Amino acid sequence: MKTNLSILARYRAELRELLYLAGPIMGAQLATTGMTFVDTSMAGQYSAMDLAAIALGSSIWVPVYLLVRGILMAITPTVAHLYGGGRSSEIASQIRQGLWVAMLMSLVCLGFIYHSDKVLSWLQVEPEMAAKSIEYLKALAWGIPAICLFQALTCYCEGMGKTKPGMVFSFVALALNIPLNYVLIYGKAGFPELGGVGCGYATAVCFWVMFLMMAGYTALDQQHQKVGIYARWEQPNMGVIASQLKLGVPIGLAIFFEASIFSMVALLIGKLGAIVVAGHQIALNFSSIIFMIPMSLSMGLTIRVGQALGAGKAEQAAYSSYAGIATTLITATVSALVMLLMPGLVTSIYTQNPEVALLAGELLVFAALFQYADGIQIAANGALRGFKDTQVPMAMILVACWGIALPLGYILGLTDWLVEPMGPHGLWIGLVSALTIGAILLSIRLKTIIRRTLPPSVEAMPA
Repeated sequence: MKTNLSILARYRAELRELLYLAGPIMGAQLATTGMTFVDTSMAGQYSAMDLAAIALGSSIWVPVYLLVRGILMAITPTVAHLYGGGRSSEIASQIRQGLWVAMLMSLVCLGFIYHSDKVLSWLQVEPEMAAKSIEYLKALAWGIPAICLFQALTCYCEGMGKTKPGMVFSFVALALNIPLNYVLIYGKAGFPELGGVGCGYATAVCFWVMFLMMAGYTALDQQHQKVGIYARWEQPNMGVIASQLKLGVPIGLAIFFEASIFSMVALLIGKLGAIVVAGHQIALNFSSIIFMIPMSLSMGLTIRVGQALGAGKAEQAAYSSYAGIATTLITATVSALVMLLMPGLVTSIYTQNPEVALLAGELLVFAALFQYADGIQIAANGALRGFKDTQVPMAMILVACWGIALPLGYILGLTDWLVEPMGPHGLWIGLVSALTIGAILLSIRLKTIIRRTLPPSVEAMPA
């Protein structure tokens, strides 16, 4: 009994530390994703065409944003290792170079957004829907430099264990996004009626508000003043930038490969009509919001593992990894139950169209099925980032998503090679397959890395 109580006590202590870090990250991620939710739901109340157009635009923007967010996440374990090892004097230079990386990423994003019409044309999306999607993306693009800089500073704060500011500023922006959407969608207060395109301009304004608040906080807070990010100007250092990209690009690509398969499914569905696109987008958008829970836990895991390794506590890093996976399995159970037991409540938030709601409810069943696999793979990957192991996990996710699952989903959904075309249901079977394969591969990789890191005399037990 004593042993069981001590195991439970240790897990509860670890859970408190993880939630202290991951809770605010979760709030920030939910608020940022909430902007897409607000855009989608408010555009859906305007018209089904606007809902479908914003859905397609989001399917292009979200994976690009996650790619950039992932690349900049290299800052988090870097700062966590330095901070955990008592080397805070080395942090400022890393962040200055991280801001240069953020500016570089914003240029890459803008270039892609302004050529995204070629993607929609290649996928044979309806011209009217494609045109409205491009207008939305170009409006949102005004805020891309701001969100890139905001994420760089947020990752720095997270590495220091300061996760609340990002949450607060993200919720302020979310609260601002709702009235701005209303004004620009419906043409209130003297503004023109822009429909769904107005959501793009509203989001761009919110991105700039987020960055300015974060810049002010990191400049004025006493602890950050001691780090001295803004103490002097620093030109780009290609050596430091290259090392950050070497760590960050695999992180970004791993997140991009997973996110882009969801977006590719949405784009493949684009030619099946507005009803199918809208139904898919509702299921995808809601599951994306739920996904922020394991994603945030994984970011907290990166900090916990990174700081433990920086302090030379390999056994603690291993224990944190296992405890984090256990926690995501608990949250996955709750998420799956919501999707299975309350599909009507979920779909009513987005639409009153019975055809759209029926399809979305059917697809939510598939979303419920992949909650466990999704939780395991994202938590394992978060722990691996803390170990600064990023290249092999990237390759594993690439194989699972693009080498196996997407071809399977395409064959089942849009061809008669194996069965009669299953439409969006077949494509979602491919998504479930991708996450399951990814969970297996990343779990094996994490166990391998932990064994390499621990001293021979130490064996870390799963929580």
